[in-house]
This record gives sequence, C-alpha cells and structure tokens, in this order.
Amino acid sequence: MEPGTMRHFHTALLLLTALSAICLLSQSAQATGTTHIWAPSTDIQPFKLWHITSDLYFPVSPDPSGSRLPTVTNVGLTVGILPFKNLNAEIGFDHKSGFGGIDSYPLYGNAKIGIPENAFGGIFPACAVGIFDVGTKADMTDFNVIYGKLAKTIAINKFSLGRFSAGYFSGSKKLLLNESGGKDNNGLLMAWERTMTELSDKLWICAEYMGTKSVYGSFNVGAAWKFAPNVSIIGGYDIFNNPSLVDMATLQVDIDI
Repeated sequence: MEPGTMRHFHTALLLLTALSAICLLSQSAQATGTTHIWAPSTDIQPFKLWHITSDLYFPVSPDPSGSRLPTVTNVGLTVGILPFKNLNAEIGFDHKSGFGGIDSYPLYGNAKIGIPENAFGGIFPACAVGIFDVGTKADMTDFNVIYGKLAKTIAINKFSLGRFSAGYFSGSKKLLLNESGGKDNNGLLMAWERTMTELSDKLWICAEYMGTKSVYGSFNVGAAWKFAPNVSIIGGYDIFNNPSLVDMATLQVDIDI
C-alpha cells in the first residue's frame, strides 16, 4: 500500500473508532455489496479495488414494548473481479451482529454484475443484477435477495438533475414477512442521488425506497462527505414501511484500497 493511502487508511480507522464510541455511549439492518444508503445500487467496484465498509444502525426510539434495541453493526469487504471497461462484477461478504439469536451465523455473501452508464452510447443506462444477504443457516439467515436495477443521470442544459434508479427485488418467502407474519418478499427499488457540485464535489445526497413491509422495506435519506479520494462517510435515516419496526439512524465509513 502506498504511503498516502496508508495515511488515509489510518485516519479513517481512527474516525471509525470515534464514531463507534459515540454510538455506544449514546446507547442507541442491512448491508449489501455496493449500496446507496440501504439498498443496492448499480455501482460496481472496479477490477482489483477492495472496498471496506463499516456500518452502524442504531434505533432512534424504544420498541413498542418500551425496550431499547441493540445497535446493529456490519463490517463488509467487496472486491471488483472483472478487468473489462463495459462489464463489471464484484463479490463480497458482510459480518453482522445485533440481531439476537441469528448472531451465531454472522456471515452473509453478496455478488453483482452489470454494465456502467453510457457504456454503449449516451442514452444507455447503467444496469446491474445481483444477490445479497446470502446467509449460512437455512430458514434463519438465508434471505437470498435477488435484484435487478437500472440507473440514468438526467441533465437539462448541462444542469444535472441527478441520477435516478429503479428496479425490483425478491427474497426468501419464509423470512421476508410483514407485521402479520404474511409473505411479503418482493418489491420495488427506487432512488435519486446527486453530487452537490454547487457546494462541493465532495458532498453527495440521496433519497431511496425499498418496497415491502419486511425488514428491508424502508424510505431512506442521507448524505455523504468524501474526505479523500478513497475515504467517505455517510450519515442516514431509515424509516421502515412496517410500523412495528423501529426507525434507524445510520453511520457508514467506506474505504477503498
């Protein structure tokens, strides 16, 4: 690793430690491959680029019984595996905790393949298909969420309106349930995101939606700041479609090596 990259890596680790300490002192689910805030995006890691993410999800209020839920933590590693300009793929895994009994099986896999925006002309959208939360325990952690998504940046007279994404997902019929315990395992994926170049090229904002009233279904808003070319931090807020689930605040540190 080059000296400059090593300095950024050490700085990010120190910052991550500080953020973790803040969350724990305040006593206050999910990560995939490459995401927006919560749901998967069409972005894919370049060939041989290693992407480290550390996510903290902490409840903003007690649950309906008055109990304080634990902080959900996720540490993930993703790497690009194809050396092509117009066809990309990534694989990775996540280590999650804070879910109670299923913490005994903390590893989840993910993979994605896709084509970048404008790969075959100016009107060509980015497109990706993938799978995430492939667990290791049958009927407990094998959420196995498969999805497809398109994304396109739209501009008017060179003014960017941002990138708009839409797609669809489907997961385990046994594990993706609504508040009544009924099957609710597929739904829409939608997102809008924009780099706020008028303020800073380092500032990015996003709003996204993931359908169903399962543990995945939510409306999410957030913003990211890029501290270095390979280090960024995202802060977000996750509002679940299922009213019996407690909304979460998100802190995420991303490091590329």
